[in-house]
Amino acid sequence: MSSFKNKAFMVTGAARGIGLEYCRQLGALGASVIAVDINSCEETVRAVIDAGGQAIAGIVDVTDMATIDAAVLKALDAFGRLDGLVNNAALYGSLRGGRFTDIPEKDWDAAMAVNVRGIWNCCKAAVPAMRKTGGGSIVNIASLAATYGLAFALHYTTSKAAVIGLTRGLARELGRDNIRVNAISPSLVLTEGTREFFGEKAAKALQVIAEDQAISRNLSAKDVTGTVMWLLSDQSQFVTGQNIAVDGGTIMH
Repeated sequence: MSSFKNKAFMVTGAARGIGLEYCRQLGALGASVIAVDINSCEETVRAVIDAGGQAIAGIVDVTDMATIDAAVLKALDAFGRLDGLVNNAALYGSLRGGRFTDIPEKDWDAAMAVNVRGIWNCCKAAVPAMRKTGGGSIVNIASLAATYGLAFALHYTTSKAAVIGLTRGLARELGRDNIRVNAISPSLVLTEGTREFFGEKAAKALQVIAEDQAISRNLSAKDVTGTVMWLLSDQSQFVTGQNIAVDGGTIMH
């Protein structure tokens, strides 16, 4: 995918897990990356550089516009452009499941603030820079939870359904700017966040989900990166407003 040469991308939630893998793969394809997270991304920066790319890090709280604006300016100062955005940051591992009537209001509000408003905020900050570049690609990370209808995690499920709606509406708004907006909906991925969310039930949850897939194994972070790289690349330049399931064949449309 030669279209990554001389291009710059911002990845949120980049300190660990899938976010780190997105950054590493962008680096391997020759891209420049600004890796941002509420936690330090220095490990991610090293991974990108080791893979052959350029990278800088930023501390960002996606609910705080000032920190996002600062990160975009930092990217423009370092790389002179911004060609894409991966909205990966989300509340997941720290959330606690349970019946919808037992979800604390503060947890519901926190899920919506980070998982939905956080994407809106990052798009508001990044789109003007992408317009100046001449266009680009935004990839929002939704979840199979939204399309499958994951029970006992209604705050997370609802927030990810909102991400899909946001993606489709924004794609229509930004098409004339040559900015594509798509989402992916992965199945349960083997990450630290998954283990945190399910706790002692993680092994059983992973088994049940794998058995329901046509490809009956659990996803790793690397299984998801290929679809994201394709959506960021020029090879998908006529694809926008889509939600692509990366779920081993759980839901087939």
